[in-house]
Amino acid sequence: MKVGQFTDTFLPVVDGVGRVVSHYARQMGELCEACYVITPQQNNLDPENPVYNVVEYNGIAVPKMHQYRIGLPALDPRYQSRIAKVKLDIIHAHSPFAAGHEAYRVSHRQGIPLVATFHSKYYDDFYQVTQSKTLSKLGNRIVMNFFCKCDQVWAVSKSTAKVLRSYGYKDSIEVIENGTDLKELDMKAIQMTEELYNIGSEPMLLFVGQMNWKKNIRRILEAVDTLVRQGRKLQLIMAGQGPSEREIHELTASLGLDDVVTFTGHINDARILDGLYARADLFVFPSLYDNAPMVVREAAAIGTPSLLAAGSSAAEVVRDGENGLLANDNTMDMAERIAWAMDHPKELKEIGKAARQTIPKPWRDIVLEVLERYEDLIETNQRIRLRNSRM
Repeated sequence: MKVGQFTDTFLPVVDGVGRVVSHYARQMGELCEACYVITPQQNNLDPENPVYNVVEYNGIAVPKMHQYRIGLPALDPRYQSRIAKVKLDIIHAHSPFAAGHEAYRVSHRQGIPLVATFHSKYYDDFYQVTQSKTLSKLGNRIVMNFFCKCDQVWAVSKSTAKVLRSYGYKDSIEVIENGTDLKELDMKAIQMTEELYNIGSEPMLLFVGQMNWKKNIRRILEAVDTLVRQGRKLQLIMAGQGPSEREIHELTASLGLDDVVTFTGHINDARILDGLYARADLFVFPSLYDNAPMVVREAAAIGTPSLLAAGSSAAEVVRDGENGLLANDNTMDMAERIAWAMDHPKELKEIGKAARQTIPKPWRDIVLEVLERYEDLIETNQRIRLRNSRM
């Protein structure tokens, strides 16, 4: 089987979608005849990957989010020449935008099935940029038009499927969860991380994600401010970059938290990121935007429990007090749950162990299921084409 993974974000960008595609590609590169990743040109991407093939088209940095690249494959003749020589059996799109439309074009030209995964709350993205419900609904309609053209649509969780339904999608949706491989503690990575970010003996909270208000970062900072005013000693590490970065720094300064909060910027080194997960006492991720965030699974894979907003899509995998913590989406409740975690380190460690046992699912198992579904789609497509040829 020859598989094409089409994505607008890929390594070395370590956002959720980019990591999902990279895990798909690594596993499929070993299990399939060939796996191709089709993506905009990424900075510092190693084109000589021995397991899977990367086919890039011209890309430019996204304003205010320079780790991301956008591109127009139709305007890149070198890419067009190369992709024309790539023969695939099935295509998987991880974006409804440029990469998704290119995935549809190639699948239509080659007469092969197209699968698409719904990863994000696109209406929220449109509204954050436009501040217009009318324009956001229009953008959402364009996104839904793309998904309606696909042979099969997947969601990464049950709650994500509900979001897709709320957008007006009426056809069948398959839930295919993301995977996470268990990781062992790397003491050298932890020590390197402690030295790099001057991590002391105080309880450490960690956030990993875009520096973007849609991640509910204000709630984290206000909860930490409440705890500091109560006289508690702690440290908050904020890993990532994004369009709200300047405003988040300004709020941190206005709350007098410059000595409490450390901003790492974008982290490309997976070892450093793992070191942060392992060193953290609690991963704090109150996002109401994210569907099935990889970061919660990655924290669990190393035994670090998460604090999430009750009722959020991200919280679907967590049972409060068993394999994670939940708080209502208000500053006081968030602060109280963090305080409980700080006051009960033994119980928190047991919760982390339970998170490690219940939340991660090996990528190998996920991809084997994915390949079975690919095979079914390929066989169905071949039967339809054979029947049509006889008519």
